[in-house]
Parts: sequence; structure tokens; C-alpha cells
Amino acid sequence: MAAKFELKVTANNKYLFNLKAGNGEIILTSQQYKAIAYAKRGIASVKKNALEDKRFEVREDAKGKQYFVLKAANAQVIGKSETYPTKAALEKGIASVKKNAPEAPIVEA
Repeated sequence: MAAKFELKVTANNKYLFNLKAGNGEIILTSQQYKAIAYAKRGIASVKKNALEDKRFEVREDAKGKQYFVLKAANAQVIGKSETYPTKAALEKGIASVKKNAPEAPIVEA
């Protein structure tokens, strides 16, 4: 299975997308958008910004677990990862986004 952006409607009638790797694992999740057009613009932004190392920022949650965010040129967060148990796993997650996002198709769920 190839990587894809899975675009779906939430329970509160908003839109979000997940970038899924070829194995089906979610590697990046968006914020919720009011309209599908905004969500699609978010996907386009992920595709563009995933190619630039400086757009990835490593953060830590309240429990001390690391995750990363992908930012647009205007510094707005356009996607967030899950938390990772190790730095090596986090780096693999970033590498997966870089590899998969630019060419991943959009699939509406």
C-alpha cells in the first residue's frame, strides 16, 4: 500500500487529514478546518513544506514524550505527529513525512 493523505469529516462537521505511511500508520495529523477547501490547502502546504528541514520542530509534551510539528513559511503549525519513545523513532517519523508527503494522493474517507 502506498502513502496517502486521508481526508475526513469529524463528528462536529469539520475536516481534518492524516498522512498515512504505506503501512497504514498515521505519521502526521492536521488541525480541524471549517471547510474542505481549507483542508486541501493544508495538504498542499504539507506537500510543499515537508521538503524543508527547517520546517520541522521537535517538541515535548507534558509527560516528557517527544513529537514533531511541521510548520508553514508563516510559522503556523500545519501538522503534528504522534509521540515517540526514542529520538531515533522520532527521526524516522520525520524522514517518513519527507519521503511520503510530496507525492501522496488525497483519499476522502
